[in-house]
Amino acid sequence: MKILLVGAYGQLGREFIRALEGGPAKLLAFGKEELDVSNLEAVYRTLKEIRPQVVINCAAYNQVDEAESEAWTAYKVNALGPYHLALVCREIKAKLVHYSTDYIFDGTKRGLYLEDDPPNPLNTYGKSKLFGEVLVREVLESSLVFRVSWVYGEGQRNFLYRLEQWARSQECLKVTVDEFSVPTSTRTIVEVSLKALEEGLEGLWHLVNSGYASRYEWAKEYFRLKGVRKLIYPACQAEFALPAPRPRWSVMSNERICALLGKEIPLWNEELKSYLQRTGPRT
Repeated sequence: MKILLVGAYGQLGREFIRALEGGPAKLLAFGKEELDVSNLEAVYRTLKEIRPQVVINCAAYNQVDEAESEAWTAYKVNALGPYHLALVCREIKAKLVHYSTDYIFDGTKRGLYLEDDPPNPLNTYGKSKLFGEVLVREVLESSLVFRVSWVYGEGQRNFLYRLEQWARSQECLKVTVDEFSVPTSTRTIVEVSLKALEEGLEGLWHLVNSGYASRYEWAKEYFRLKGVRKLIYPACQAEFALPAPRPRWSVMSNERICALLGKEIPLWNEELKSYLQRTGPRT
């Protein structure tokens, strides 16, 4: 099998490369500099030349606050990009794996979000991601769309990295106690994605670790596992006055994909402990 990966330099892309390198599949990985998904001509030329059986789209604009003033950039990458990939995948009969977000929900549900719950994004980032997943599913039947949340891995585009930076310069950290979702590791995403591909799965799925937490609980657990004593103050979302509104509750259920694949996905705190054991202390 020939797999083409776009968005290779992000934390999720790098996790896929680690998992696939040396395996039976032939992997061709492209960063934005090599393949800009918002450029239809480049996407068409590259995919037609390589003719992969599977395309994994890890390219994303995930700067939530900046998207409020850079809407066109967000839509180019998060909506037009996957649309271009889907169009060409349909022509060359390839399967497309694409990633969306919990931010397509508004947080008003009392209960865990399921795949068929109606979306209602509150910010530009969420709207651009919703547009992307809708376009992929309308254009390409042979697609896998995964909604993920609070993704972390080895890289700088995640909450844990920002926590480390704040901890170096601030004696007391303020973290939201009224914002809930599921911290999800890149390893979990990659393992389940590859299992779903192996089983021939298609459609829309929620792919998150099990359980849920507030950002405050996540931060407390992170520093506890690292053995770092840090004063963390529980704050409310409104105190930060961020440009982009965020859902206070965007917890998604992974029960459907677990049942279909016959796979248990670890609890978020168990996976966080495993992640720290794998990566060792940060510098």
